[in-house]
Amino acid sequence: MSNHRRALLGAATILSLAVGRAEARIVDLRLDRVEPLADGASLGPAGAYERAIGIAHGELDPAAPANRGIAGLDRAPRNTRGLVEYQVDVFLLRPADPAKRNGKIFYDIVNRNLKLALPWLNDAPETTPASNNDPKTGADVGTGFLFRDGWTIAWSGWDGTASPNLNGMTAALPVATIDGTRIVGRSREEFVFGTRLPPSLPGGPLTYEAATMEQGMARLTVRRRQAEPETLIPSERWAYAGPRMVKLLPEATAFEPGAIYEFSYPAQGPKVLGIGFAAVRDVVSALRHDRSDPARTVIGLGISQSARFARQFLEMGMNRDESGARVFDGLMMHIGGAGKVFVNEAFAQPGRTRTQHEDHDYPEAWFPFSTAAATDPLSGQRASVLQGDGSDPLIFEVNTSSEYWQKGASLVHTDPAGRRDLPLPPNVRAYLIAGTQHAHVASLVKGQGLCAAERNPHIPSAGLRALVAALDAWVSEGRSPPPSRIPTLRQGTLVDAADLRFPAVPGLRSPARANEVPVPDDWRVVAAPRSTPYGAKVGTVDADGNEVAGIHLPDLAVPLGTHTGWNFYRDKAMAGEFCDRDGAFVPFARTRAERLAAGDSRPSLEERYGSRAAYVAAVERAVDRLVRDRLLLPEDAAGYVERAAKTRVLD
Repeated sequence: MSNHRRALLGAATILSLAVGRAEARIVDLRLDRVEPLADGASLGPAGAYERAIGIAHGELDPAAPANRGIAGLDRAPRNTRGLVEYQVDVFLLRPADPAKRNGKIFYDIVNRNLKLALPWLNDAPETTPASNNDPKTGADVGTGFLFRDGWTIAWSGWDGTASPNLNGMTAALPVATIDGTRIVGRSREEFVFGTRLPPSLPGGPLTYEAATMEQGMARLTVRRRQAEPETLIPSERWAYAGPRMVKLLPEATAFEPGAIYEFSYPAQGPKVLGIGFAAVRDVVSALRHDRSDPARTVIGLGISQSARFARQFLEMGMNRDESGARVFDGLMMHIGGAGKVFVNEAFAQPGRTRTQHEDHDYPEAWFPFSTAAATDPLSGQRASVLQGDGSDPLIFEVNTSSEYWQKGASLVHTDPAGRRDLPLPPNVRAYLIAGTQHAHVASLVKGQGLCAAERNPHIPSAGLRALVAALDAWVSEGRSPPPSRIPTLRQGTLVDAADLRFPAVPGLRSPARANEVPVPDDWRVVAAPRSTPYGAKVGTVDADGNEVAGIHLPDLAVPLGTHTGWNFYRDKAMAGEFCDRDGAFVPFARTRAERLAAGDSRPSLEERYGSRAAYVAAVERAVDRLVRDRLLLPEDAAGYVERAAKTRVLD
């Protein structure tokens, strides 16, 4: 590929990045908007930051070995050079003074279309519905954690189904055809209003356009609980509301909140969504090898869906670009469990996230599950998520309690049958942030929501900041990180959910089982449950119902109640169904008398601490241990102690 000469497009734009490497497949990366962040205010030692926003245009050779794992790439339209074209949004935050850039890129893999690094690591508030996705003001940068050392913070789109709404990061990916003829195939959509879909939607949205709106070619069903049989909804009770939506009849009939609606129909126009993996690979490669502003190191962050994306990115060998150079030097994957993303096949739906109630019959976790080599009891195949060829980065896999209950996270560090612990490779660490739930940042609304118990308020952000710092030190300085902190079979802290000894906690009962990791099946049909050889397990708990193993941040080390990674729906018709990925919190009784009156087996605050001063002292001891172990930053330790001093424990 010849060097693509770039020029200034006008006073308000800047010279595009010089992607001069012959092998790089980003042919043009234009940052057409460059403007001050936070009105040019200094954000710390690196000074003022700027926003640089643009588009990257890429090309892929379907015959290149690095691209052969992308499903359907051979069916994408090609340009006159025989290459497949795509484009993605790019967004950078970087020190305005190039001399203050530290030569490091922090790349936040977007979750669908969302930027998550600032709310999750910087505790940035959501000042408007779009503020986290379009940071402009001083408030939007939060605590400033990621800005103080001169990082260039980068995002780019990858999800070809993502919406541009609320300044979402998008990817324009080609539609596959067969010799130029449209492809039609069976697809299945699931709608769960009130949890995965807002009740205000007028109907069930379709990922792909219907090939025909003839009702006889489609089927709509409903069930209240995941294990119940489907009930067919007669054709006179529903209709297409255009080629991309289904509605109930008569007009204005609402979908029942929490119920599982499934719609099977002939769809058309599958995009080659697997290009998203190559798009991330090549944008990051282009940024790090930009001749005008090269980066020494790149650390990537994936949260939830984007953590699963990162796991699949590694499995597909995408951490080596087309020149053979490593893409990410370090990767932190948070709350991905043992999963991957439903993206690399025709009519895929990457927005799906499989839980016990919602999206249960979509593919998410398949062998290999671990970065350690293991043998699949189903196929006999021996494999790992990693390549083992020198391209693998340094890796942190971080999970909460929710991923052990809902996402098979134990399979990250056990054999697939769940019978023995696996020794993780030297370049990998795994951590459980004990007593936390799947998605919780400072800006999230607290309370019960749709759940039976109050949702878990324990926020893992302080632990994540410490781990980012540890991963950076490992990548940049070679300093060994804290050892893995996970429940294990050897220590007896990892068990089958049915064997969990959960204490008597008022208003809370232990689940009978965890969400299983199923045998891969055809996602287009809802089949009867099959036995699975995969042995997902959960962490043991103490007499308070709090997890024994893992990183114990102060809220769990010096608890004020029981924190779980699971909760149940409050609706009686959904009794026993997990409340999505929410956890639960049940506070301790204030006094011994109150505890006994409630039949609570857990010691009261009075019995535990005796006074606020004793509680604060216990928090001080806990933060000292965590700082010593490099699992808490000193500034976060001070914040915990300050909050403890203001907490009304026995007042």
